[in-house]
Amino acid sequence: MSPHTGVRETQRRRTRRALLDAALSELEERSLGSLGLREIARAAGVTPTAFYRHFRGVGDLGAALVEEALASLHETVRGILAAAGDAEQRGDAAVGLIAELVRSRPAHVRFLVRERHGGVPAVREAIAGQLDAFAEEIGAALGADPLSADWDAHDVTMLSRLLVDHMFMTASAFLAASLRGEDWSAALGTARRQLRLIHLGRVHWTG
Repeated sequence: MSPHTGVRETQRRRTRRALLDAALSELEERSLGSLGLREIARAAGVTPTAFYRHFRGVGDLGAALVEEALASLHETVRGILAAAGDAEQRGDAAVGLIAELVRSRPAHVRFLVRERHGGVPAVREAIAGQLDAFAEEIGAALGADPLSADWDAHDVTMLSRLLVDHMFMTASAFLAASLRGEDWSAALGTARRQLRLIHLGRVHWTG
């Protein structure tokens, strides 16, 4: 790579980052469907033409934010599922993972919570795709666990999606506590009790 090419690539990455950060900032109080690409470009300090060098439209940018927020978590989730320990220990690890996501990327979590059922199809589909992937990973682990190894596939899927919904709900609860200026002890306790309740249901499930 020539020095000129290296400088150009560095600038390209900076512009893309500026667009993503500008969108997150603009989305603090708004939905993506109400935001135009010209507004994002202006907030990032670039031209609309520069926007189109990185994203096909606002929906494409939103899908990139979803990828940025969730894609890197898959390996960690797989590690939690494969870890030794009982269900309570793995549940605590999962809740800790969600808490860390909210602490490190609150703007991303706010965006995900708002847009999961929002008005931009590309973003709804991107969020659904990531959550489906988490459900598949959890379902594979549940299917290999002696406790649910003989379950009907539909029941395994039902449980895995319940756990994914719990993850999302817990992230929303942590975010809401932060916005109210509260500590997370109540939300943490509730999330852990909910997981214990789910586990008890799993132990006694007869299909």
